[in-house]
Amino acid sequence: MKLTGRTVLITGGTSGIGLELAAQLLARDNVVIVTGRDDKAIEAAKGRHPGLHAFRSDVGDADEIRRLHADVTARFPRLDTLVNNAGIMRNLKLAEDRSLEDVTREIDIDLSGPIRMVQQFLPHLQRSPEALIVMVSSGIAFVPFSIAPVYSAAKAGVRAYTRCLRTQLANGGVRVVELAPPGTETPLMKAEFATMDGARNMPVETLVRHAITGIETGKTDIRPGLSKVLSIAGRVAPDLVFNQMSKAAAA
Repeated sequence: MKLTGRTVLITGGTSGIGLELAAQLLARDNVVIVTGRDDKAIEAAKGRHPGLHAFRSDVGDADEIRRLHADVTARFPRLDTLVNNAGIMRNLKLAEDRSLEDVTREIDIDLSGPIRMVQQFLPHLQRSPEALIVMVSSGIAFVPFSIAPVYSAAKAGVRAYTRCLRTQLANGGVRVVELAPPGTETPLMKAEFATMDGARNMPVETLVRHAITGIETGKTDIRPGLSKVLSIAGRVAPDLVFNQMSKAAAA
């Protein structure tokens, strides 16, 4: 599958991994549509990348997903690629006081959001002879990160859902790919985990190149850098790696 001449919708595409993916796909002669929740970020993204199409939409809101579907499919009927990238990651101390609505924000955005996006857009994608769904999980889907507990749970859920989705669609025309990024140099990581050593984080440009190459060479599970290590360690020595990561986070 070549990532050229396609019509691509990327959720959470105004910064970080989503914006870099949009930039590299634009350079490959694709029609690229991104979503975001912040009007200023949307305008900034369009200013940096002329030709980028953008919609204000929040994947944590089912009604906004319905509106997005109506707007995007009307304007871009050739849509054949959905990248579920939107997400938040928070450093949460579970013993602190927090509202019931707030504590599950990662579930609403990182897990329920992509599930709802697929449910809404799948009938349209199935009309394409070579459709693609990319689900962005995380290396943390293999081994949880104790200081990001709800994010860890959400991304493990994304991985489980993606495997089931791929199996159910195996005999159809929709290809399902999971991209599991390692720690990546993005505004999200810098804002929420600024005290941690960022030298080990993968440059976002490198991550996106891995993603595009992996999709074009037929991979269904793309695990660059440390994510590949975590996927193995999560099977071989899950408790050991979890404890080591927890100690490093507490240091």
